[in-house]
Amino acid sequence: MIGQSTILQDSIDKVTGKAKYAGDYYLPGMLHMKLRFAERPHALIQSINLEKAHRVAGVISIFTAQDIPYNRYGLIIEDQPVFCDKQVRYVGDQIAAVVAETIQQAEYAASLIEVTYQGLPILSSPEGALMPGAPTLHENFPGNIAHKIHLLRGDPEAGFKTAAVVLEKEYHTPMQEHAYLEPEAGIAYLEEDGKITVRTAGQSVYDDQRQIAKALKIPIERIRVIYGPVGGAFGGREDISVQIVLALATLKLGRPVKLVWNRQESILGHGKRHAMTIKHNWGADLNGKIVAAEIEILMDAGAYMYTSSSVLECLLSTCEGPHDIPNVKLDGKAVFTNNVPGAAFRGYGAPQTAFAAELQISQMADLLGIDPITIRERNCLQDQSLLPTQSSLPGNSSLPELIRSCALKSGCQKTSRGWKIPVLGDQPNKRRGFGFALGMKATGYGYGFQEGSRAKIILYGGKSIESAGLYTSAADIGQGSNTVLIQIAAQVLGIPEEIITIFPSDTGISPDAGATAASRITFTAGNAIILAAEAALRSWQDETRPAVGDAKWQAPPTTAPDSVTGACIDNISYSFAAQAVVVEVDSETGQVVLEKITAFQDVGKALILQKIEGQMTGAIVQALAGL
Repeated sequence: MIGQSTILQDSIDKVTGKAKYAGDYYLPGMLHMKLRFAERPHALIQSINLEKAHRVAGVISIFTAQDIPYNRYGLIIEDQPVFCDKQVRYVGDQIAAVVAETIQQAEYAASLIEVTYQGLPILSSPEGALMPGAPTLHENFPGNIAHKIHLLRGDPEAGFKTAAVVLEKEYHTPMQEHAYLEPEAGIAYLEEDGKITVRTAGQSVYDDQRQIAKALKIPIERIRVIYGPVGGAFGGREDISVQIVLALATLKLGRPVKLVWNRQESILGHGKRHAMTIKHNWGADLNGKIVAAEIEILMDAGAYMYTSSSVLECLLSTCEGPHDIPNVKLDGKAVFTNNVPGAAFRGYGAPQTAFAAELQISQMADLLGIDPITIRERNCLQDQSLLPTQSSLPGNSSLPELIRSCALKSGCQKTSRGWKIPVLGDQPNKRRGFGFALGMKATGYGYGFQEGSRAKIILYGGKSIESAGLYTSAADIGQGSNTVLIQIAAQVLGIPEEIITIFPSDTGISPDAGATAASRITFTAGNAIILAAEAALRSWQDETRPAVGDAKWQAPPTTAPDSVTGACIDNISYSFAAQAVVVEVDSETGQVVLEKITAFQDVGKALILQKIEGQMTGAIVQALAGL
């Protein structure tokens, strides 16, 4: 079963419209919510007047900061208010929530909330936020520095002295909107036992549950979070959006409450890929071997921490791309600004550092007169190479094979003097070019975070297994993990996947598999399911009916980085990629046309090949969004 392409478990429901997303639920007596956003990047709140809003027909209640028992939340640190009552730090801060009988009434009432502001200086860039005299956005973070990293491997100063050429460049990457199809949405309601259930879309039901319970100061077991189908995430749903305010309203009013953001609210309200400024100073010998590098990274954290500290730490291993440079110095800062918060986004910082490192090594090749493929062959990570963190590369490096395969497939030819790049003809006002790049991405969070997942399997039947239930909190965010995990269970149990029913993403019944993030779910939840299936089979063989297997899998440990050198055991696994492109640029209009792209990735064992190809195609299209 493993390795076979198959119809995804939820495909038919999605295609026919039967699948119920978070915004599709309607319950008897349901109320509607609308939020009032700050729409100001930085200001003190002088007053909030709710009188006109309260007078709107159908308005049941309006919630503000005074209604939140603990008005703080955050995935990593609790630095963001659910509702602002003293200060707003970006346009997506929330001031109040209106609950009414209809969505039109709630929307109209929210527009009538009068907020008086006293404007404050706007920190629109990390550079400005670091300037002497800049206002401090969070009192516990002097100088607006959200997080810092340092790395020192070898002796960069001595390395530069041996270099024949030195290249110093600066690169910029912008914010990027996730643009998932389903906007933030949810519905909350009370169950018969008084438990508050929140149906929404996210990436970790247990992270949501924890933050809701803490903000409302109620026992965590009184909160149940359920995900149905999730219309895309890419990291953008790791952070809370509608969950706390919905649970609050239902707790106070005792009725179901629904909230669906429109597209403008979604773009305004959720975090973006981190904008970065990356400075590289590299030294190389005449053969193109990079002997030393000094790197500076300045990352825009936006108004609140979200995942900025974690993303920044991950750059310790990807700062130079998938290259082995013996002498490296890195200084990195994440800086608070009045911009939309920086959030997790497909690659967790690795795409930004790959962009800079691959441009740097390509320009070094031009400087030395070496082709872009040969210089990468001479510098890429090999088996047991040391990463910048001085950690040995876990597993094998497939980069030499990836480089060669991608180069040949893209039309390059290997010669005794290196690689011959395809000759591309130009037209008037149009130039055609060939590009080559590498990338790497870790599996899991690493850097001291103990990776693990739990799963449970129940087998039903008499002499033979007639059906099975698979319980895991792993969130299928469109990547197909429900189907992958069913296939893994079917393979171990030796039964058809059609008789396995998965019960995912429900804190009421699903064991904690951890977040669907950091490219971890197939690896971590999959291993937990293997253990649970094996345990269930042992129980079945003992003639226990139903037979239950409940297991937890833990990954090999990683370690936190040293504060000066960055040295650590950083991650449990890495994947690598090589890509070649042919592009045409119109010198008059600036239009860029991608004529051909050749993409090779080492993903390990492809469990569903068709989904891997879909992931690669989707990633390529997503990366091209700015062209």
